[in-house]
Amino acid sequence: MKQEGTKDIEGQLRGIPDGGISIIRHSKAEGECTLLTEQFQGQTIGKGRIEAFPLFSGVEASYNTFLASEVTFRHEASEKIVEIYYCRKGRIGWNMRHGMSVYLGAGDMTVHSTACCSDSAMMFPLEYSEGLSVSADLSLLERDCPEILKDAGLDLESFQKKFCGEKPISIPASPELENIFAPLFSAKDKLRLPYLKLKIQELFLYLDSLQIKGKELSQYASQQTEVVKEIHTLLTDHPEKRYTIEELSRRYLINTSTLKEIFRRVYGQPIASYMKEYRVHEGMKLLRETDEPVSVIAGKMGYETPGKFTNAFKDVSHMLPREYRKMYRI
Repeated sequence: MKQEGTKDIEGQLRGIPDGGISIIRHSKAEGECTLLTEQFQGQTIGKGRIEAFPLFSGVEASYNTFLASEVTFRHEASEKIVEIYYCRKGRIGWNMRHGMSVYLGAGDMTVHSTACCSDSAMMFPLEYSEGLSVSADLSLLERDCPEILKDAGLDLESFQKKFCGEKPISIPASPELENIFAPLFSAKDKLRLPYLKLKIQELFLYLDSLQIKGKELSQYASQQTEVVKEIHTLLTDHPEKRYTIEELSRRYLINTSTLKEIFRRVYGQPIASYMKEYRVHEGMKLLRETDEPVSVIAGKMGYETPGKFTNAFKDVSHMLPREYRKMYRI
């Protein structure tokens, strides 16, 4: 469900055709290693841009911007290469190794070895995402470690044991993560590389001292998340119909509490709240692109009366349907 607030992302991706991924590699100093973007092989349902910056020997950061539902990709699998992914906007998920799924909302972060996600798909439940990934070959970083990390006593062998196990570690949004990453998205172009070098060292020190037990985001079986995605497709393909949780649970053979929990984790909202916003946004599209009366649009969006549709529309958009149509036509 693309939100009205994706205009800035659309502007960043202007000129990139559907199905395309633009990969921008900034020049690197001799001896530095560009990691995943040189191995990256991807296809997308939508479009996207990856802008990569080599930082230190064996360490690369990239800004990732997508207007897409999914990107399938392949890259090297290694227990020695750690990938850190921070979600700035939208939502993003992976079906990882060992049949586990991880989903991030705005401000969340995951840390894992590239062996966990070397042949998988990045999924964007809201059809847009903006984030920052950091790839680090720990063996190269250990041979040529920045002085700040050396002085801090960063133990990369312990770091690998902590974050490169069989399962990814997902860390919920926090003020500490916001303080690390916010300057990387607000810095002027000429300051982005210096800020990246500074803040990614800070990130390594933060992770090294982080006590993660009991703080991780929940992970789910990939099979369960695929069932929830099927349910999402049914709901959004037929907004005129009203399905109860119990009906969906029986139809798809999934426990009601599990369905509600996983739907919220994948799509960021309870089913009822999500579908209310979805119906309103679909109604907006019809108000912009057709001359159909509000009463007809209300019926197509599953509302028994125009009044109920109007109330929902006002809750979401803070204006009446006729005001929205008039504003768009002007």
